Amino acid sequence: MAASTAAGKQRIPKVAKVKNKAPAEVQITAEQLLREAKERELELLPPPPQQKITDEEELNDYKLRKRKTFEDNIRKNRTVISNWIKYAQWEESLKEIQRARSIYERALDVDYRNITLWLKYAEMEMKNRQVNHARNIWDRAITTLPRVNQFWYKYTYMEEMLGNVAGARQVFERWMEWQPEEQAWHSYINFELRYKEVDRARTIYERFVLVHPDVKNWIKYARFEEKHGYFAHARKVYERAVEFFGDEHMDEHLYVAFAKFEENQKEFERVRVIYKYALDRISKQEAQELFKNYTIFEKKFGDRRGIEDIIVSKRRFQYEEEVKANPHNYDAWFDYLRLVESDAEAETVREVYERAIANVPPIQEKRHWKRYIYLWVNYALYEELEAKDPERTRQVYQASLKLIPHKKFTFAKMWLLYAQFEIRQKNLPFARRALVLWKSYIDFEIEQEETERTRNLYRRLLQRTQHVKVWISFAQFELSSGKEGSLAKCRQIYEEANKTMRNCEEKEERLMLLESWRSFEDEFGTISDKERVDKLMPEKVKKRRKVQADDGSDAGWEEYYDYIFPEDAANQPNLKLLAMAKLWKKQQQEKEATEQDPDKDVDESES
Repeated sequence: MAASTAAGKQRIPKVAKVKNKAPAEVQITAEQLLREAKERELELLPPPPQQKITDEEELNDYKLRKRKTFEDNIRKNRTVISNWIKYAQWEESLKEIQRARSIYERALDVDYRNITLWLKYAEMEMKNRQVNHARNIWDRAITTLPRVNQFWYKYTYMEEMLGNVAGARQVFERWMEWQPEEQAWHSYINFELRYKEVDRARTIYERFVLVHPDVKNWIKYARFEEKHGYFAHARKVYERAVEFFGDEHMDEHLYVAFAKFEENQKEFERVRVIYKYALDRISKQEAQELFKNYTIFEKKFGDRRGIEDIIVSKRRFQYEEEVKANPHNYDAWFDYLRLVESDAEAETVREVYERAIANVPPIQEKRHWKRYIYLWVNYALYEELEAKDPERTRQVYQASLKLIPHKKFTFAKMWLLYAQFEIRQKNLPFARRALVLWKSYIDFEIEQEETERTRNLYRRLLQRTQHVKVWISFAQFELSSGKEGSLAKCRQIYEEANKTMRNCEEKEERLMLLESWRSFEDEFGTISDKERVDKLMPEKVKKRRKVQADDGSDAGWEEYYDYIFPEDAANQPNLKLLAMAKLWKKQQQEKEATEQDPDKDVDESES
């Protein structure tokens, strides 16, 4: 007691105060400390002494101590599965299988999702030839974690090694119900083939290609049939695959494999049909392998004509890509049509023509339609001269004339070509209708002094075309009729024409009408009438616009003249801007004149 009291009274030595609290020049990190400890082996403990067990009592004592150590480790952290596995394996090494089972079961209660735990447990039962116990574990594993393929592989392998083919097949069937990855299906197929069960393997392939409908799997199915000598079955598989994927999901590898199969069967015409069918439907970028194999085939088994067909097919693919990229690239359509006209059948040519003319210019401006309208011209000429089909030719001409927006612009060439065609067919009534023998008819009625009939003819003609020359001719007719009120009627025609042509895109025609009207007012109108027309006259302005080359690329800029009409509400800001610009220009000129002659301003101010 006295000793402890004396010890308690001992003073704790004082810690020296640190005067300089600045960081040391050389800093030592924790990493350096650990590295030095490792190098000097400061933390290495000497190995435990070897122990030799001489009797059963000593063995039981060893087991007790060892088990206590394992149990202590588990109590410290139940989630460390490696501790459970080491414990179970130790018990297994002592042939204490029942104890090992108990440990594995306790571990599964802690973490039943641990794959390694199930595998070690089942492997222990298999090593000790406890087959039913192993089956029980595998059944529990695949039920609890059906997406772990490793369990299924090992379970089927165990049953097959035991010679239980029916049991292995049953496990495979349970597996396939979960629609596993491709390799699982191949394992099942190979299992059946090991036992010469070709029909069973075919049935599995049938299910496999529906669960995993990739092109490569259909090809594997077909090659399986070919390998076992079922050539008709193999062909049927390829045909089903082509139908299954259709035109929307075509793949060149399927057609290459199909063609090579037919080539092996010496069915060379079938090979050509397959290649041509595929090349007509697959884009060029996705058919490089197809072209390559087709060319090799024709070099081996074909003739010069076959090789030429390949070249034509390549060019067709090129044009297809161009018109898909830009459907309004009419030059590409012309090139494409020249190609098919030189080689393809009439139906194919018609199909391409129909696709081409379906791409109507999105803007109703005559300059955009000039190139497009020649598609119709060429179509009609092809039907007449190449296909020798007059009725289809007539339908083409009539369809084109219905399509053209005659109220904004027209193409006299189409009317003339149609009329000339009907003349060649000796169909004069149709030809007369197509030519607009309107002028002769109108002149005839004027000669007969049938004023009202002439006026009606002009109205009927204006329903078909709003051309400026028709309006001017109508106005001049009213002027020259000599009837009472002819000047007023002429002026009325000009006013009506001006209102109608406000939506006309051909501004030069609108200007032509106003100039004709102004000439009329200069001769017959009052001062106010003249001023009224003058106010309608447009401003001429210079503009720039982008120019595109034939291939659709930019070709720079071009200057052109545009007309801004005061009547157009949208152009009012432009007119104000023009007026302001003119005023500014006038002011600048006056300023320059003043700067050049300053004395003049002084004299004027003094006077």
